[in-house]
Amino acid sequence: MSVKIYPMNTGFIKLDNGVYITGGVGYGEEVEVPAWAFLVTDGKEKILVDTGMSDTKSADWHHPGSYQPGELRIDRQLAKLSIEVEEINAVIFTHLHWDHCANMKLFVNAEYFVHANELKFALDPHILYYKSYSSRKLGVIPPFDGVEFQTVEVEYEYNSFITFFPTPGHCPGHQSVAVKTDSGIYVIAGDAVFADENLKPDAHRKLPFTPMGRFVNVFELYDSMERIINRADHVFTGHGRAVGGQPVYP
Repeated sequence: MSVKIYPMNTGFIKLDNGVYITGGVGYGEEVEVPAWAFLVTDGKEKILVDTGMSDTKSADWHHPGSYQPGELRIDRQLAKLSIEVEEINAVIFTHLHWDHCANMKLFVNAEYFVHANELKFALDPHILYYKSYSSRKLGVIPPFDGVEFQTVEVEYEYNSFITFFPTPGHCPGHQSVAVKTDSGIYVIAGDAVFADENLKPDAHRKLPFTPMGRFVNVFELYDSMERIINRADHVFTGHGRAVGGQPVYP
């Protein structure tokens, strides 16, 4: 079996377009975006990239109006592909924001991979990011509480068809995942490339693409986007609707 990538929508997030997506254009415009996780498999290994977002109560606390229909929870999405949670060999996290690592403890036989800088920041975030990481300082328990991770700091070749590489900017330890397929390199960008609009030119600033509005370092964000676009034949955004154009890729 050749390498296949299955995008799985785990719910819907409501947010301000100008704040999060288009970096200043469209302030006050509420939009609803999907929250993607991905299964990558060659028929033998089964690897997840992110585990998606949380249930509706928690999602609404993070972003009012956000919701997760029960059938979209990550384990139920996998069940539609006839895959049990115990079959997952590894989970690679692009980052540890609430909408990318919910329900991660379901995967009892998996190794968990995250960038070292991301784990360090997630365990003790800046006050501006308490909510993004479901910090204990807000009286909640983060999804990654007590989890043992394999941490990486540089580009890491997981196997013959998966490599993950640093793409900081959106958060300190963001990483993206390059997948070799028969149709070229697909990069699962996470929130380094947040939505479809970010792949379009920024006419106002005369940029070849549009950096998103939510970041800890805008210079790193720009450089990471450039790195992804140059590396990829195809880009999967973290929250773009175009990802759902096919049930499986390529």
